[in-house]
Amino acid sequence: MPTMMQRSGSTVPSPIRDNTVLSRFALDAEGVTAYMTYRLAGNVMTLAHTETPVAARGRGFASQLVAGVLDEVRRRGLKIVPRCPFVSACLAKHPECRDLLA
Repeated sequence: MPTMMQRSGSTVPSPIRDNTVLSRFALDAEGVTAYMTYRLAGNVMTLAHTETPVAARGRGFASQLVAGVLDEVRRRGLKIVPRCPFVSACLAKHPECRDLLA
């Protein structure tokens, strides 16, 4: 079964960066940066907000970012609380990721 990253439309996903000082993940692609803010408490990461520059919307960057973040959450053995509507919508489309819910 294809992963969320493979379904996003990108053939070469860009790596995400975790800026722990700002509590946000970032994805740089095609000269723009999409980011997601979060709060970490113990083993639970609350995904608060996803932002893509207006000029870059509709190109799948936010989906790539969410997929990368969920991969990182899984790698770290964390659970998530999706407060961001975009993340919630992604999870609704990808039930294979729902095991990450706190």
